[in-house]
Amino acid sequence: MKPVIGGQAIIEGVMMQNGDRIAVAVRRQSDGEVLIRSLPARFRFKKLGQIPFLRGLFRLYDMMSLGLRALNLSTELAFPEDEQMSKGGTFVTFAVAIAIAIGAFMVLPLYLTSFIPGLTSGNSIVFNLVEGLLRLSFFFVYLFLISKMKDIHRVFQYHGAEHKVVHTYEADEELTVENAQKHTTLHPRCGTAFLMTVFVIAILIFSLVGQPALWVKILSRLLLLPVVAGVSYEVLRFTGRNYHRWWILRALAQPGLWLQKLTTSEPDDAMVEVAIASMKRVLDPDQMVGNPNDPAVEAV
Repeated sequence: MKPVIGGQAIIEGVMMQNGDRIAVAVRRQSDGEVLIRSLPARFRFKKLGQIPFLRGLFRLYDMMSLGLRALNLSTELAFPEDEQMSKGGTFVTFAVAIAIAIGAFMVLPLYLTSFIPGLTSGNSIVFNLVEGLLRLSFFFVYLFLISKMKDIHRVFQYHGAEHKVVHTYEADEELTVENAQKHTTLHPRCGTAFLMTVFVIAILIFSLVGQPALWVKILSRLLLLPVVAGVSYEVLRFTGRNYHRWWILRALAQPGLWLQKLTTSEPDDAMVEVAIASMKRVLDPDQMVGNPNDPAVEAV
């Protein structure tokens, strides 16, 4: 059985992961060379990460940690002449971003929904459905606005390149730019699809709380976030493994694929080349290209 390979768009490049093999490929902006570096895997909760409904939370933590490391490394490789942010500064920036996201996409929709006449005393499912639609609307607007930013648009293009190369690998095709460009930028195992699943699962789980006071609702949302993440991960994992078997799963996965139209863009050939370099490294970590005396970084 072929190993499942996933990835992430980073600054001017792509990170790919094949189990413990993790590679970052970036195009250096000063001279256009593609640089590759392997990242060590750090699975802090390996045993807990195998328990259904718990593994999603720990997997999410591992992916966020890996994503931060990959982003830091990609910035160093793409812009080596620029002053880099310290690890502490990166952590603070990330923590502030998480706090803002929780406030904008969790607390604010709940707060606004509580002012709609009749909802606070009515059916909790209807209340949470309206709240969920507001949350989703805010998220759509946010993605649409940032997609218009030049730097973010380039990241979304690399996101599309990552998906195209993963599709090529899964189709057992030769990893070439021409083959990859024939594939779609959308993929059912994408993290964007995970976010769409989170929004839907949240409506169902938050409805179980009922209609308590507003502060209790806010507290319950925060406390139930790990539960939502755990359930959402299992749903996405099951869908990803059986996507091509059952039409009903393909239908349920469509909203997540539609959302990816905002988070992926068509890449150029140079971007696909970078994604292929990252994929080849995790498939064959012993494959060396460039300077044989520098196993950490090489040009292709």
